[in-house]
Amino acid sequence: MLLIHGYLGDAYSWEKSGINDELHQRGWSRAGMFQGSAYGPQLFVTNDGDAKNLVYVATLPSELPVMVQADVLKSTLDIIEKNHADQEIILVGHSAGGVVARMALIRHQLKNIKALITIASPHIGTGRADQALNITKNHGPFNIVKSVVGGDGYHALKHSRGLMVDLRHPQPGNMLYWLNSQPHPDINYASIIRLNNNGATGDYYVPGFSQNMNNVPALQGKSSTIITPTSHFLVRQDADTIISIIDKFQ
Repeated sequence: MLLIHGYLGDAYSWEKSGINDELHQRGWSRAGMFQGSAYGPQLFVTNDGDAKNLVYVATLPSELPVMVQADVLKSTLDIIEKNHADQEIILVGHSAGGVVARMALIRHQLKNIKALITIASPHIGTGRADQALNITKNHGPFNIVKSVVGGDGYHALKHSRGLMVDLRHPQPGNMLYWLNSQPHPDINYASIIRLNNNGATGDYYVPGFSQNMNNVPALQGKSSTIITPTSHFLVRQDADTIISIIDKFQ
């Protein structure tokens, strides 16, 4: 299994949420962590590989456009496949990481992938991307004021404009419109969808219909769906949901 974090996350997101610890207790051993370097993804091994079920985590350049992240993900998967040539891989992507995983599947025609599980991912885009683009639009001298008072959050959005363009709702000519119309591989798909306190699906960042891969034109009827009553962010209980999904695949 390879766990793929979302926007402004990193490989440690799965540790801080408790997911990796819960997976370990449920028979999925930590295998290693990928970190970026000038030479591409570098693997730091944490397991000798004797366990049957192994979990890798990776840090991607999450502020960059989806296609760039997908290329880094492909390099990461190349290393995993080299080390486990006879095993299939399950991809688990949180938030934008789920879209990155789909882009890698399509752009690189990935082999040896058994399943894609996404958690609160904006497969049909999110209005928050439009808001981010409006906030960071250059307004001449006023932009200097925004840079000063906006803090780290503003600067992160400013550096992420390419990604935000990618995460806008599909329309002719943009990335999601193209991605969602491409033939997808015949693998297992599962969408973990968040549930608001008011009983509506979705969360503050991504609406419920966008988290459901069945609403991707190329994937209609192909994804199982699981609704979890929590916020957009990763929680320890996601490990139980992931394992229950995998059990059904088998």
